[in-house]
Amino acid sequence: MPDPADTQPLPQGGWSEEIRHLKDATVVPPAENGFVQAAGVLDADGSYCAHGALWRKFRPLTTEPMQPEGNVPRLTGRWLWGGVLWAHFGHFLVESTSRLWGLEHLDQPVDGVLFIPKRPRAGESLRGFHTGFLDMMAPDLPIRVATTPMNVEELIVPGQGFGLGLITAGTDRFRAAIHHRFARDIAADGPEKIYLSRSALGLGKGGLLGEERLEELLQAEGYEIFHPQQHDLATQIARYKAAKQVIAADGSAVHLYAMVGRPDQAVAMILRRQSRSNNLLAENVRHFCGTEPTIISALRTEWVRKSQKKSSRLSFGELNHEVIGAALARDGFISKQANWPVLTEDERKQVFADKGLNKSDDFIESPEFIRQRVRAMRQARRAG
Repeated sequence: MPDPADTQPLPQGGWSEEIRHLKDATVVPPAENGFVQAAGVLDADGSYCAHGALWRKFRPLTTEPMQPEGNVPRLTGRWLWGGVLWAHFGHFLVESTSRLWGLEHLDQPVDGVLFIPKRPRAGESLRGFHTGFLDMMAPDLPIRVATTPMNVEELIVPGQGFGLGLITAGTDRFRAAIHHRFARDIAADGPEKIYLSRSALGLGKGGLLGEERLEELLQAEGYEIFHPQQHDLATQIARYKAAKQVIAADGSAVHLYAMVGRPDQAVAMILRRQSRSNNLLAENVRHFCGTEPTIISALRTEWVRKSQKKSSRLSFGELNHEVIGAALARDGFISKQANWPVLTEDERKQVFADKGLNKSDDFIESPEFIRQRVRAMRQARRAG
């Protein structure tokens, strides 16, 4: 069996579906902010429990910590290791829930779920979606956040069953636990057609230029424009269960949808960045919902800050409504007769003005996007 310290979690199984039972474990939270942090679980003899590490793609984000000096507080009882608690909704859904499949495989109840904070300054603070999600998975089970090293009487450490990378597909055990436990009591409530929008979040969180125009076009086709962040988890899930056709700008809301989605629902995702051609969200939906999503890469261009000159979480795409409309019509999301035009130059200028942007001073077209467009034009000439 591959060593979990050296091998990323895999959806096929291995350590990602194993459970370690530790007595007198030491939980060590991160002492400093950082992408990769020394933090995690030590066994009673001081050895590192690699099953408790958080991996993203090909590397662990938590690495073996030092044994704390002196006596540390003791947490009595039996606790399930939750891993890193993210304050970001999307990362919480994908990375902080990845151990909860262990709830399906307990020989005795646990007293709660024990996390460490991603950012030390967050302390023990919990957000509404933290407690809301867990309550839909295991009602009335407490959450505890270790902000200083502590000794735990008994710690159950499931492997990482979900996350970013190959594990985005989820292990069989993780998907089964979600389907069996999560939000089972929430009834479907909402329209048959829904668009999961990001327009209310603003461009600073990876928005889309021209999304408001897209919403107008979709409303004319009978879609409800739904802003997930304006509703509690129960309302979001009720909408997702009710819809027969779901269109979404790719983002965190799709991860939540995938947890309750079904094979009979049609899903289309509009990509926000050119660099996301290998889209992990598509893998998430495909494996959790048992359906093939329509993936629409329809950027007219991508805008980046002059100071960066490359795609990042702060860049934003500009939609090509003509391409989006053609793809949605082809796959039955909108009427076959729909003919959505691209924005005129005057409309584009108005969109920038409405967003308070000055593209000539602050933003440039992504050089990589321009290179890709030139390569595509050359290939088309050769083919023609």
